Amino acid sequence: MNLILIDPQEIKERSVTLTDRRATHVRKTLRSRKGDTIRVGIINGLIGSGLICKIEPGLVVLEIKTDTPPPPKTPTSLIIALPRPIMLKRVLAQTASLGIDKIFLINANRVEKSFFKASLLTEDNLREYLLLGLEQAMDTKLPEISIHHRFRPFVEDYLTETARDCPVKLVAHPGGEKNLTPALLPKAASSAMIAIGPEGGWVDFEIDLFRQQGFSCFSLGPRILRVDTAVPAILSQFQLLRTLTAGN
Repeated sequence: MNLILIDPQEIKERSVTLTDRRATHVRKTLRSRKGDTIRVGIINGLIGSGLICKIEPGLVVLEIKTDTPPPPKTPTSLIIALPRPIMLKRVLAQTASLGIDKIFLINANRVEKSFFKASLLTEDNLREYLLLGLEQAMDTKLPEISIHHRFRPFVEDYLTETARDCPVKLVAHPGGEKNLTPALLPKAASSAMIAIGPEGGWVDFEIDLFRQQGFSCFSLGPRILRVDTAVPAILSQFQLLRTLTAGN
């Protein structure tokens, strides 16, 4: 936890009282004492410092001051075929850490229908794992996240409107005919939308629908990766691609 995140509703006259895992972290991990200053951030707000006014088992009182904006978000939206809950927990934290702005969790042919009944998909539970990623990356801005139960309406109707003006649209697939290259990213600052399928990949019908919306199909190579491996691998390569394109 590199940043203590605070909900705006917790603040009372610049003072915050922590009684949960954040208080435990301040006492046991940071080994802070009264009078010490720690890094804090307001969820969806500014970053700053918190002066410890009181500290005892199970309780930490901070006087906070925030004046620094969070790091800018990566102009990338991520479409993910809903993975199993234990894997989704890791993916949510990873995407938040990597600065993704929007996340779309969607259905697909190879997605187990029971995944959509998981308790993890409540707003509070999704938020919990996104916050873990933000704490790690010293960010405060939560990604926007939405859940779509039907594949075809999402691609044909929702994406038709949402992705219309997006200049970079990519779909990852083990059978993709291209690798990630500068040719797939015309401008370094271009907004992008990347779709990552189930562990077994998208079916042909799904790839065809993505192509009809202007998506280019690419592959990371001959190996089929787990979703929680593919997500950081693709986003890291894509960010490197942005950097290389910006230098040309």
